[in-house]
Amino acid sequence: MPEHHPPIARLRSLRSVALRTTHCAESAEFYHEVWGLRPVEQEHGATWLRGTGPEHHVLQLQQAAQNALGKIVFSVATPAEVDEAARRLDAHGIALVTEPGKLDQVGGGYGLRFGDPEGRLVELTADVEAVVPDDPDGHPAVPRKLAHVVLNTADIDTVCEFYTRVLGMRVSDWSEHQMAFLRCNSDHHVIAFNQAPFPSVNHVAYEMPSIDHFMRGIGRLRHHGITPLWGPGRHGPGNNTFSYFADPGGLVCEYTSEVEQVVEDAWLCRVWRRTPELSDLWGTAGPPSKDVRTHMAGVPDPGYTAWWYG
Repeated sequence: MPEHHPPIARLRSLRSVALRTTHCAESAEFYHEVWGLRPVEQEHGATWLRGTGPEHHVLQLQQAAQNALGKIVFSVATPAEVDEAARRLDAHGIALVTEPGKLDQVGGGYGLRFGDPEGRLVELTADVEAVVPDDPDGHPAVPRKLAHVVLNTADIDTVCEFYTRVLGMRVSDWSEHQMAFLRCNSDHHVIAFNQAPFPSVNHVAYEMPSIDHFMRGIGRLRHHGITPLWGPGRHGPGNNTFSYFADPGGLVCEYTSEVEQVVEDAWLCRVWRRTPELSDLWGTAGPPSKDVRTHMAGVPDPGYTAWWYG
């Protein structure tokens, strides 16, 4: 019987996502001027942007030859937990990409990095620089935080096993055997995996403070001549509102609100059928079009080893 090792850490939240994009400058302008995020730093073909919440930044954009995931960043409570995560990763037989220590990057912090089974770069951080919240429940229709990241996978069972066994995440729901929704806190999901021919970025979702902010955000994009690829509507799994758009690089971004909150001791994982009635409970969006499916399919992501070491 294989030796059992505990999860490497208690993940507190999804902190940020880094995206590699063929249109960094145009996308940075879009996420600031249209989407509502605020730049906190720009350097060497990269931009870091924040929401109205307390995270230093929620999105990093990096100029690249093709669209890809840069990294996913989760928070842990203390540097000591980062050090313990390193010891437990070793027990799991998982090599570190970056040893525990102070991070020489925008926002600073103390952290480490490692790869998942399909070559995605995962970062755990503590002690990231504090910022003053920008009135996250105020009137402006702008995102307050990163809600979730959805990733396409060529092997949904392997990645789900890794993120639950190694990272201690829990599966909240399944959409048949096509999508898995995983949580690390009370939010229904902070990451989801979609079975596909190859690994790639499906979409990134940003949480609005309320359904009113959600609708007014959609209105602002319409004012800029940008209409949804899909939505507005309300999903079955997660019970969250949705409206999907494409950024200038072709990556899909989502406004969402009212994400279902999980009570750990009472929650029962469900398997949802993949029907229009369950993918959109309101019945306003209809099934996703071929265009939105093409955008969400993305392009094959070779993983961090294609650029991190060279």
